[in-house]
Amino acid sequence: MDTVIIKYNAGNIQSVLFALERIGAKAIVTDDPEAIRSADKLIFPGVGEASTAMSYLKERGLDQLIREARQPLLGICLGMQLLCAHSEENDTPCLGIFDVAVKKFVSPDLKIPQMGWNRIHAKQNPLFKNVPENAWAYFVHSYYAELNPATIATTSYATEFSSAIHRNNFYGVQFHPEKSAIAGEQILRNFLELK
Repeated sequence: MDTVIIKYNAGNIQSVLFALERIGAKAIVTDDPEAIRSADKLIFPGVGEASTAMSYLKERGLDQLIREARQPLLGICLGMQLLCAHSEENDTPCLGIFDVAVKKFVSPDLKIPQMGWNRIHAKQNPLFKNVPENAWAYFVHSYYAELNPATIATTSYATEFSSAIHRNNFYGVQFHPEKSAIAGEQILRNFLELK
């Protein structure tokens, strides 16, 4: 099986590669359109800032390539946010695969960004097969996707938000499965098993 991690100048790729190795999977990191088109699975990770990431994607035509993807694609953290319609981070139009707004956390008493472990409350979805109810996952983010019809998991921090979304072949998780211990590894395994 060919798994491609889409390379687009957003950090955290190494830890995703290591997590895949831990579960016995291999992946290549590339921005080559042909490799992306022919992959069985696509992982779209990201740590960084929305407008810079979107500029990089557009300059290389990767924005259109991602929108046209037919194989299962998993957006992680910033990758998930970029799959949405718009981010408040520097007023950035995103890929629009999910008709969802990404907002900045506002809280007088909680630290922003949210950094650390929090619970995910998942609905029935193949992505969460064999993942315990109310599993712990690792988050690092200042922005969140609002609740919407595509929400398949929620988490509370300052407000209730979408910690995972799903539409057709597109999946997104706000947390970092590659840093979320056993539950995260199971989610990555489940993703790789999707048809």
